[in-house]
Amino acid sequence: MQVSETNLNIQQVLPYDGTVNYYGNIFTEAAANFYLDYLLHSIDWQHDQAFIFGKLITTKRKVAWYGSDNFSYTYSKITKHALLWTPELLALKHIAEMHSGHTYNSCLLNLYHNGAEGMAWHSDDEKMLEKNGAIASLSFGAERKFAFKHKQSKQTVSLALAHGSLLVMKDTTQANWLHCLPPTTKTSTPRVNLTFRTIVV
Repeated sequence: MQVSETNLNIQQVLPYDGTVNYYGNIFTEAAANFYLDYLLHSIDWQHDQAFIFGKLITTKRKVAWYGSDNFSYTYSKITKHALLWTPELLALKHIAEMHSGHTYNSCLLNLYHNGAEGMAWHSDDEKMLEKNGAIASLSFGAERKFAFKHKQSKQTVSLALAHGSLLVMKDTTQANWLHCLPPTTKTSTPRVNLTFRTIVV
């Protein structure tokens, strides 16, 4: 089975103060469907938790954390410990590295069961992440809108992330821009997102 496709039509998403490259579909339809099925049924998914205004909230969205070592990762005052790569996740990591030109040692996975589940405005700027490092985001399943908002000017930019697509955020993107996955009534099917990143050890 051919896994990835050559796509030279790379879109620069942000107008300034950061670099976000959208590669579009980098998988064949068969490969994208294979990985979606694997991710939905074979990942050790857990409901996400976060402290919001001092209160512990459990989300409908599920997450999983994998890496090259038993890394700890803290966000929203919750610490997670990485599981070791599966062969399939390692293959996806290599594909993301090949296309983006960067290397990664960990991955945070998100499972959105339907369009009602999303992610509020935030930046991936935790101290344990490589400063101004690259984050490679693979999307499988339902096509969803993904938006950016500049922290100072409040300008917004959005695009649709397709099934089997790759988005790479790097340079000063996290310092200057927020991003979110808005809820939508346009889809009732699941989406899985993998964000490959580098933990500083």
